[in-house]
Amino acid sequence: MHGSLTSTLNDPRSLERAASALRCLPFRRAFYGLLSGEAISSEELHRRDDQPQFTFTPLSSDGAEGHFIWLIRVGVLRREVDGQGLTERVRLTPMGRELLQRWNGEIPRAALLERIRHGLRRRWPRL
Repeated sequence: MHGSLTSTLNDPRSLERAASALRCLPFRRAFYGLLSGEAISSEELHRRDDQPQFTFTPLSSDGAEGHFIWLIRVGVLRREVDGQGLTERVRLTPMGRELLQRWNGEIPRAALLERIRHGLRRRWPRL
């Protein structure tokens, strides 16, 4: 029931844009699985010895943060809130959880053309 409520709140275009981001960015399914149970900052991800388990390519903390910001904009992640307000840490949103249900195993990597389109949309969102 929760999934159907989420589906009605997210329009298909938003879901497809977010799904494309998941396929185009360098995060493995294990990364999103980690975020479904705990929050993590870009610095924490960068410092992890097991980062290759979570990313297809090594990421600096700034690189990871840039991807986090984009995933927040498309609705997959949200900033964690504590008693002081927003933190540097991110968590998975209900939309992110819904999207991950589309794939049983690893998130399929996007083809070159989709990655080019995604990059253009990310840099010039109105295109």
